[in-house]
Amino acid sequence: MSSLVAYEDSESEDESLNQTQDEASAVPHEQTKKHVVCSNAKATPSPRSLTPGPEGAVLEYHGNISERHSALHHRSQKLDRTAQTKHLRDAAAPWNLPETQGQISHMPQNFSDGMNSTKRHHTVPSGVRPYIPKRKKLAPSVETANQKDPAVQVVGNQSMQSQILSDVSAVVKPYLAHKPDAAKIPRRLLMSLGGHQGPVNTVQWSPVPHISHLLLSASMDKTFKVWDGAESGRCLRVYTCHSGAVRDACWTPCGRHLLTGSFDNTAVITDAETGQQTVKMDNQFKVMSVALHPSNPDVFLCGGYSSVVKAWDSRSCKMVKVYKAAIQQTLDILFLRGGLDFITSSDCVSRDSADRTLIGWDYQTTAKISNQIYHERYTCPSLALHPLEESFVAQTNGNYVAVFSSQQPYRMNKRRRYEGHKVEGYAVRCEFSSDGTILASGSSTGSAHFYDYHNARMLHTLHAHSQPCLCVSQHPVLPATVATCDWSGEIKVWH
Repeated sequence: MSSLVAYEDSESEDESLNQTQDEASAVPHEQTKKHVVCSNAKATPSPRSLTPGPEGAVLEYHGNISERHSALHHRSQKLDRTAQTKHLRDAAAPWNLPETQGQISHMPQNFSDGMNSTKRHHTVPSGVRPYIPKRKKLAPSVETANQKDPAVQVVGNQSMQSQILSDVSAVVKPYLAHKPDAAKIPRRLLMSLGGHQGPVNTVQWSPVPHISHLLLSASMDKTFKVWDGAESGRCLRVYTCHSGAVRDACWTPCGRHLLTGSFDNTAVITDAETGQQTVKMDNQFKVMSVALHPSNPDVFLCGGYSSVVKAWDSRSCKMVKVYKAAIQQTLDILFLRGGLDFITSSDCVSRDSADRTLIGWDYQTTAKISNQIYHERYTCPSLALHPLEESFVAQTNGNYVAVFSSQQPYRMNKRRRYEGHKVEGYAVRCEFSSDGTILASGSSTGSAHFYDYHNARMLHTLHAHSQPCLCVSQHPVLPATVATCDWSGEIKVWH
């Protein structure tokens, strides 16, 4: 006769099992409710005996000895699995593993297999530092350098110069789709740029429209810089190619290179993006002025503290032409339209007239075309070409701007002159607006003056600086934006 006999102490044992399983939080609840039974249809009842079980539990059996050993073995396996489950829970705790019944119920009996299965479940380690490759450990040091120098950015493991020629300013972008508006007069200060430690000789906007927010400045502190002159006012790059004062600087037509002349006797072409020198020529005299050939930008002229003007080819780094004159120094150089001839300004002033003050040259033959262009006894520190008409102007130390024809024999217009500002020996520059309607000039009094080109009437006087204002540069795209610089090293942008 078959019999199913439950242990009398099964309820107390179940409670003990439930408590252990709650601590483990792993074994499914249904398994803990199962009673350990002994099934033997042919068993003969024997006297009741109490047998101590594992962990002090008292097990009661009815049946033969083989049944008792089978029950003890079955019970021992269950307790061992409970202990292993608890151990797995403690081992998985630092990893913040999910302790769901579904995961623990499928946990294998083998401990090593269980740990491997457990590791497959975790997502983000917490409390344990993950392994970081050596190449990634170097990244924070580069990022720290990036925070110190905003002009450097990190690409992968290497640092490289930031891209200053690829961005289009949000201020300039709306004006690129249509023709530039008529030039206007600035009225208020937009930003002040400080950073030069010496007089700023010149400022110039980039001639390329989509990067025309870039502003170039050259200073007597031996550096020249590129600024964001339209939005942030940040200094984007500092160039230290010269060991002497930088007297003149200009953009190349492509906007990717900068041509500078310095008192260290050199003229340098620099990559505006990387700051690396591409060409460096020794003129053997202090360079006062540089000028790019309008139709062949690979050729440029250098003049300064010498009686000669030299022409250099940047491709071969060789001097290709020399222009000789009986003068002491050249103050400025201006190519006329087409580049067939150019004008130089010198410090040569005779007793009765300004003979050889302005000299016209034939570029190809190096011959003088005329040295009787200007007949008054004033030197001309700067020259500017009208963007549309066949004329150019010369800033004079007579405190006025004279206008000349750019066609031979370069006659001066005696009926029109632009007066009202002061020069007084400073190298004050003048410049036309992009449409040629406004002529702007600095002043030794610190003001910026704006004239109507056609009738020579003064339109507005901007009290810009407390020190002599050496240059006024009008933006080629924005209709009412100019940059000014002064003798103290300050740069201001007006709108």
